[in-house]
Amino acid sequence: MATPYLNNVGKACHHVLTRRPAVLINSYPLGHGRCVACGMRMASTVTKNGRRKERVVILGSGWAGYGFARSLDPNKFERVMISPRSYFVFTPLLAGTAVGTLEFRAVLEPVRRLGLDRFHQGWADDIDFARKTIRVEANTSDDISSRTRLALKHRPDGTEKGATFDVEYDKLVIAVGSYSQTFGIEGVREHANFLRDIGDARKIRMKVLQNFEKAALPITTDEERKKLLHFAIVGGGPTGIEYAAELHDLIRDDLSKTYPCLTKFINITVYDVAPKVLPMFDKKLADYAMDRFKREGINVKMEHHLTRIRPDEECEGCLKLKITECGDEEVGAGIVVWSTGLMQNPIIQKLASKTFKLPSSDAEMQLQRDARTGGIVADENLRVNTIPGGVISKPLSDQGKQASPLQDVYGLGDCTVIPGLSLPATAQVASQQAAHLARRLNKGDVDRKPFKFKNWGTMTYLGNWTAIHQSSADELKGWMAWVLWRTAYLTRSMSIRNKLTVPFYWAISWIFGRDISRF
Repeated sequence: MATPYLNNVGKACHHVLTRRPAVLINSYPLGHGRCVACGMRMASTVTKNGRRKERVVILGSGWAGYGFARSLDPNKFERVMISPRSYFVFTPLLAGTAVGTLEFRAVLEPVRRLGLDRFHQGWADDIDFARKTIRVEANTSDDISSRTRLALKHRPDGTEKGATFDVEYDKLVIAVGSYSQTFGIEGVREHANFLRDIGDARKIRMKVLQNFEKAALPITTDEERKKLLHFAIVGGGPTGIEYAAELHDLIRDDLSKTYPCLTKFINITVYDVAPKVLPMFDKKLADYAMDRFKREGINVKMEHHLTRIRPDEECEGCLKLKITECGDEEVGAGIVVWSTGLMQNPIIQKLASKTFKLPSSDAEMQLQRDARTGGIVADENLRVNTIPGGVISKPLSDQGKQASPLQDVYGLGDCTVIPGLSLPATAQVASQQAAHLARRLNKGDVDRKPFKFKNWGTMTYLGNWTAIHQSSADELKGWMAWVLWRTAYLTRSMSIRNKLTVPFYWAISWIFGRDISRF
């Protein structure tokens, strides 16, 4: 029987009448919480020429989520993003904003400027894979604190929840990223400062300047000045090393001139449990970094184990650090910057621990999870894997024999693991995965070409216009590596606006000095 001709309006009406009905959130167990906008299907749209556009929902606005949304063809897909923050952070330059070398907005990209079909500021609270529905908890908080602190306040299994609503999808991209790892050490969550988001950088910047102002008061004793001006950085990876270098530049170039009487009390210390800092670099470059720090007066203490952080009752605003290697004596510090590793997003933990049934099968399934990292497992085409519920306790190699990809669900960035590929949890990996998946979806051949990571090298700033760079092709150190470091990150800045503002602020800081006002 021939299909009757339908004009554009007729086709749209036919789509509305024949699509599957909306599913009320109360009809399936996604938890509790006040619900608004229930039953909102809209999981696809119809273009003016009658062609259906699939709705692609992206969870996260980091390197993976933002990069994917930026590369996905809006003429072929309806792009919807869900993220608790309405911006993307260019993290390689975040340490510079924490000391005033750059202003905060120079490393931010508003996600709404991507021209998305919809953006919802909130957390993915749960996902019903059978009905292709996401429960979202709205984020209406004005809290600018760190991502790790937000994770403590918001947990998918918590009792205090905000308003929730449903968003349905045709394709789902999970790119929620990760949080800072605290290893359960007492006082870290409450008293340490993390450096993963713009709110972190702002808090650190204000705290450093506040400590100098307190130390400059005539009522402050010399013992209190030593504590206030001891800056402890826990973690010898690139983030910790770069912040130590940026902080030293700030003190040497600006604060030492403003507070000349306080320079003798200043102390910067990097603590790490490993026998070597910057483990991703070879020994020659890592030793060069340590030599640079030694000449600049930055202390690096390896194989030191921090076991507790608590407030100092004798010095307001100071902290006391309990370190195993220091015996019973506690170390005083004005601030602790924590950069030791990553832990999985709570939503990943929740999704990986639950079982569900798919419409095509009655078997209980669950997402495959990597035992070491806690991340969800994806195949070489970045499709999230599922396994039967009874094999989760088996080794990953045995699980792989029974694993199968979950239709229309993809995983990107820090929250995913690809068996057989030892990928670092870096922005470089996340951005390449995002670009690869977007290209494959735009071409409609996701299954044809697997993801392959191209390592373009690793760079770390060491202060005083020096850096180190390592790749499979070459190794650089000193001023030339610094030029490459700045050039590479400048060219990788997302928007033309930030490609202009970043060098502008670099020039302003070099000519006039960094802004040391507190506001």
